[in-house]
Amino acid sequence: MMMPANECVAALNQPRTPTLHSLEITMKANEIRPGTALEMNGKLYIVVKIGHVKPGKGPAYIQAKMRAVDGAGMKEQRFSGSDVVEGTNLDKREMEFLYDDGAGGATFMDLKDYDQIDLNKDLLGDTLLYLAPNSTCTVMFHGDNPVAIELPSAVTLTITDTAPGIKGATATNQLKEAVCDTGLKTRVPPFIANGEMVRISTEDGSYMSRVKED
Repeated sequence: MMMPANECVAALNQPRTPTLHSLEITMKANEIRPGTALEMNGKLYIVVKIGHVKPGKGPAYIQAKMRAVDGAGMKEQRFSGSDVVEGTNLDKREMEFLYDDGAGGATFMDLKDYDQIDLNKDLLGDTLLYLAPNSTCTVMFHGDNPVAIELPSAVTLTITDTAPGIKGATATNQLKEAVCDTGLKTRVPPFIANGEMVRISTEDGSYMSRVKED
């Protein structure tokens, strides 16, 4: 008998401590990417941001911002490119974004079995700025626990608030402020008008191109 959606959501939201399992992998620190799951000192962390730093003096290093899966908060960690780290494979499930709860959380539906789950603000971060309702993304699970969201490299959003477009303008080196339908603030070329769809990079929220309607 299939568990009702509301009971499934409640079960997923019960606090659990994930156990690290046998799907562990080793990698070089320069292979770490946002969304990578790392085991450190018996805890599981999800990398949310990665930076490559080249100081004026001394060797270059990798600065990782990580979120503890057990709810202990964020952690900053510095690695050299040759460091070997322990990673963990995560189960990836394609899901549809249904709606947000108005407090930074949101409800998603598994496209395979149609089960629904609620994800909180701490897990989502600024993900919702890149997801229009009914768009899809990858939710990563460790065991039964959702631990991270994986976005595509670019998404299509609609411009809802920007200064009037300039007829015949083609230049892209001068940008103007714009707001997308998700609330994301970005900068677009002068020829982009309200109601137009654009491609936005999920790495930094920057404009990539205009989307032509079929």
